[in-house]
Amino acid sequence: MEQINEIADKLKLLGDKTRLTILALLTDREWCVCEFVDLFDMSQPAVSQHLRKLKSQGLVSESRRGQWVYYSLNIDDKPYIRAVLNEIPSSQEVLSSMNKEINCDCD
Repeated sequence: MEQINEIADKLKLLGDKTRLTILALLTDREWCVCEFVDLFDMSQPAVSQHLRKLKSQGLVSESRRGQWVYYSLNIDDKPYIRAVLNEIPSSQEVLSSMNKEINCDCD
């Protein structure tokens, strides 16, 4: 029963469009918080809150480089999350539909 609760908690996170979109984008590469801020037109604290929730459930990993934090997908041991991501548009399609260019001064 514990495993069902754990999976349910992770899948609840995917019920949020922003978090699901973040995971879709992370399928191809790692992203910096600043890129998500520009892409979603959200404040840095709002983006960080979404990422914190994903990280707390073990769906993303973070690495710090200087003042920037980069996030990557961490679902190798979660095939049910991979199955969901396989059914949604690719990261390229997501970016095209958002009609945005990413300009990040992260480097």
